[in-house]
Amino acid sequence: MLKTAIYVDAENIKMSGGYGMRYDVLVGLANSKNSVMLRANCYLAEDYERTQRDPEYRQKVYSYHNILRNCGFKIIKKYVRRFKDEDGNITTKANADMDLAIDALLQARNLDRIILLTGDGDFLRLIIALQNMGCRVEVIGFHNVSKELREVADSYISGFLVPGLLPIAGSHGDNGERWQRGTVANFNQERGFGFFRYYRLQDSVLQSETVFFHLSKSTLPSDHFFQEPHRIFEFRVVENPANNNRSEAWDIRLLKEG
Repeated sequence: MLKTAIYVDAENIKMSGGYGMRYDVLVGLANSKNSVMLRANCYLAEDYERTQRDPEYRQKVYSYHNILRNCGFKIIKKYVRRFKDEDGNITTKANADMDLAIDALLQARNLDRIILLTGDGDFLRLIIALQNMGCRVEVIGFHNVSKELREVADSYISGFLVPGLLPIAGSHGDNGERWQRGTVANFNQERGFGFFRYYRLQDSVLQSETVFFHLSKSTLPSDHFFQEPHRIFEFRVVENPANNNRSEAWDIRLLKEG
């Protein structure tokens, strides 16, 4: 069994499209038939001044923290600090990168596998150090992920593609129709069809699958979107009765960037 830990750079994830992420899904990825979760740390910011004076904010923050704890995460807080320049402008800062890096390095001696959630290229050297200690490092990010971070990780996957990690609006249709997110595996521009690659969770392990699509089932105005392999699409997987109940992607739309 691989001894696994999860480290979440929560502020980076929240600001990069991962707001509303399901932490229980992360725990499922760490606890599979070949892996057991030893640690799960979440590094986040808290505005202590606002917590003291704003009951609504305090309730929201502490409810969120309780959800994370119930999922098995240890919360490491970095309190927001305010700085005033000579012109009286106030800036805030709450960076937990150093805390995450130190904890990961100290705990790595007892680990085989690390799941790191961030898109911050500042963690490049941390990943290399963890790999040199013998750990496999898997990175999950959303928008604005450092190219170098994706390349140095033992594996990288967009958090949008992990089933259930970030729920899709209207994802449960009638008659067993299912919404998925995927990327283009190949595309025939002349004939207007291709295949999407998407993932399913089987025994908490990501399994890649493909599904046929045709431009006639797309809501997009042009086919040039399908020629970029890193774009993420949302679509329903349906069994087409007009084509021997073959599985196809319908109602294809582009994942919103914001």
